[in-house]
Amino acid sequence: MNKHTTLPNLMQKLVSDEEIQLIAEAVGYRDSSRTFTLRELIHFFLLAAMHQWKSFRHGADVGPLYGLPRFHYSTVSKKAKEVPYDIMKRLLALIISKCNRQTRRSLRFPKPLRVVDSTTVTVGKNRLPWASYHGERAGVKLHVAYSPESSLPADVVETIGLRHDGPVGEQLTNAQQVLVEDRAYFKIERLDRFVEQHQLFVIRMKDNIELHQKKSLKRLSSTSSSVQADFTCQLGTKQCRSTKRHRVVIFRDANGRDIRVVTNLFHASAETIADMYQQRWTVEVFFRWVKQYLNVPTLFGTTENAVYNQLFAAFIAYVLLRWLYDQTKKQTNVSLSFISFVRRFFSGQLPLDWKSGMAAALFEYAQIYGRRMSNFG
Repeated sequence: MNKHTTLPNLMQKLVSDEEIQLIAEAVGYRDSSRTFTLRELIHFFLLAAMHQWKSFRHGADVGPLYGLPRFHYSTVSKKAKEVPYDIMKRLLALIISKCNRQTRRSLRFPKPLRVVDSTTVTVGKNRLPWASYHGERAGVKLHVAYSPESSLPADVVETIGLRHDGPVGEQLTNAQQVLVEDRAYFKIERLDRFVEQHQLFVIRMKDNIELHQKKSLKRLSSTSSSVQADFTCQLGTKQCRSTKRHRVVIFRDANGRDIRVVTNLFHASAETIADMYQQRWTVEVFFRWVKQYLNVPTLFGTTENAVYNQLFAAFIAYVLLRWLYDQTKKQTNVSLSFISFVRRFFSGQLPLDWKSGMAAALFEYAQIYGRRMSNFG
């Protein structure tokens, strides 16, 4: 396998030109270029993410070594500015939906979890004048609903860095899943509304929230449990108090700190509630991985389209790699961590069992979905 062209080739095998054309038509974009097409822009950003390119100019210089046509850096810069980023966003959603069909693992919870959090990418304020953040910094924020079950983002909303998490988080709810969120999303009125909407949730409470008319729940005590308390109550002061009684679980984390979470799950043990909340750290690991390995902090462009096209393409790169890892892992008994797989994958040093497993996984995909997977890489 050619380590330079494998990721764009995988993208091409999973998503056809016809599907990209349909997405472009849906957002009203017509690709008239013959020298640097929309498909090539997608491949440029995938390669830029994985190989840590520094700028449009750098990508133009080394692009031909990675299978891209020869082009001037101003060509890709203009294209990135011109292409509506909603195309890349919809493409990410399409790829996630395809990969989710085959990538599932059991976490032994009553319902799938939906972990919601955000990450901010900042640059100097003169780079993104439309996205002022704090002081001398500008920034954009990606609000993500993440699935620990598949290790994939389920939905993404983009905003400027100053946008508060809470209101945006409401766009990422899903009544079929348990919403897991940190304190930034806590609001008493929102919890009452979630109960009425049958939206299950496990959300960390702010430290200063008053607990009114506590009533302890019966539970089996265990010396090994981290749970300190389990009760129902109303939340807030007399001036702003919840109309519903909510369940509160207090548990001790690995650092010995007491964590207070509120939930409307009454048929799960307090230990299960604590475990659910601790799955929130999976999205933090995801953010850290994307920023460290997919070149996210280095923004090439200065317009909304250029910036968000690059960021959504980085997420696409992650989803493709994660899907390929999970499918290949099923075909081999040789253990490799995700990061070890990625490093060896791009250095051409995968064990023979993993190369064979990858071929088997791709053949299986082709058989199920009727796509040609020959000549991969």
